Amino acid sequence: MTVGDPQGDGDAEVGAETERARIAHELIAGVREMPPSEVPDALCRACVSLLPFVSGLSISVMAGDVNLGVVLCASDGVAARLAEIQYTLGEGPCREALRLRAPVFASDLTRAPDTRRWPLFATQAARAGAGAAFSLPLGGAGSTLGTLDLYKDTPGPPSDDHVRTALLVADAVTLAVIALDHASPGPEGVVTWLTGAEADHEEVYHATGMIMVQLGVSAEEALLRLRARAFAQGRSAAEVARAVVDRSLDLRDD
Repeated sequence: MTVGDPQGDGDAEVGAETERARIAHELIAGVREMPPSEVPDALCRACVSLLPFVSGLSISVMAGDVNLGVVLCASDGVAARLAEIQYTLGEGPCREALRLRAPVFASDLTRAPDTRRWPLFATQAARAGAGAAFSLPLGGAGSTLGTLDLYKDTPGPPSDDHVRTALLVADAVTLAVIALDHASPGPEGVVTWLTGAEADHEEVYHATGMIMVQLGVSAEEALLRLRARAFAQGRSAAEVARAVVDRSLDLRDD
């Protein structure tokens, strides 16, 4: 087939749809009949198996505001750290992908243009062990549900085939989340199901509420303060939240 052959374009489109359906089937099969508390990690494992060219990944979801995103699951400590860094600093591929509703690639976090574009994130991400980071929005009905965030421990751009596969996986993650939401009784939409599935993050919500009351601040500022403390101490937001909830940490002492 020549490049401009319409039949060739049609074959490519059919092939992409077939691959998209296969990936969606694998993701949904990977989480079907699992209890809600186990769904996020199962979804993460399924994504890792479909994207062997990355070192790790995380999935973040929005709680009604781009500043209130929550890390639903992460394949390893580096992936979790990268997500927390971006939400704490307010910069990075994840935040850019949410704003643009388009994929964002940082192919070398040790040099320009990535170090100019996100100077704080690039420094901290490289320190955490990432050489490159890529973020793909999870879209649905004209809105962005969250992001699929990938990293490699060495710098370098993804190949065209890797980009195509990652985009298909992001589409499939969106479809899997929506399918699971439709199967759940909650009426408030997809974020309600995801929030209910986040057993590991319940303490973050609880701690955010406590900080709001203690400091007289909004939910957004309370969460940002929690994340800032986690970032400063090199801990996860969940660890700091646990300390707030059990009252071994009081942010009023800052």
